Amino acid sequence: MEGQEKLLEIHHLHKDYGNGAVLKDVSLDIHKGEVLVLIGPSGCGKSTFLRCMNGLEQIQSGEIRLDKEVITDPKTKWSEVRQKIGMVFQSYELFPHMTVINNILLGPLKVQKKEKKEAEKEAEQLLERVGLLDKKDAYPRQLSGGQKQRVAIVRALIMKPEILLFDEVTAALDPEMVREVLDVMLELAKEGSTMVIVTHEMQFARAVADRIVFLDGGEIVEMSAPEQFFTQPETERAKRFLDTLSFE
Repeated sequence: MEGQEKLLEIHHLHKDYGNGAVLKDVSLDIHKGEVLVLIGPSGCGKSTFLRCMNGLEQIQSGEIRLDKEVITDPKTKWSEVRQKIGMVFQSYELFPHMTVINNILLGPLKVQKKEKKEAEKEAEQLLERVGLLDKKDAYPRQLSGGQKQRVAIVRALIMKPEILLFDEVTAALDPEMVREVLDVMLELAKEGSTMVIVTHEMQFARAVADRIVFLDGGEIVEMSAPEQFFTQPETERAKRFLDTLSFE
């Protein structure tokens, strides 16, 4: 991605919960239109790293810049930043008492103060795009896990973020529902969306990523193009990790 505009710059990030560092001196640039996939063993700091990018976790030291602006400054208004850095969680986070369309409209109407008619039109277009327009008046309890996750993606997209973070969004899904969510993400990648994805789906990672970032013990151990990483990893730690995986 050399020569492309840097959208998110992370410098010397350190995160500690008090019982040892979770992220140690992590530095990374994410370019506009890039799909970056974070992989590594459980507990290596992947999800924490995403949450730091979105201000959901405070950092002890280091700096994060979005569009050259320092967003780790104590004065940062995270409610504004999160409109630019959208996040989709493993657990959907949908309000059970609200219909699909009302879950999606909450951000545009309450945070961005959009006109309801305009926001509804956008929501319906996005729902159609993920194959769920017929579910707009349904409640979350009436949806499958895969459908809920697609609604959660639409809820993030309608805010028109500059970058989307996905935190193991298929981990809670039955195997047959995983594909429908990954297909939506592949489509977003083809359209040039900037994304940072934490996933255990290695075939998907290989297909969607511009770069693979392999984390272990809170540090970036290796970073390379997917084909190189999966066929000729440079570090022994990455080789051992890949040896434990099945690529059926």
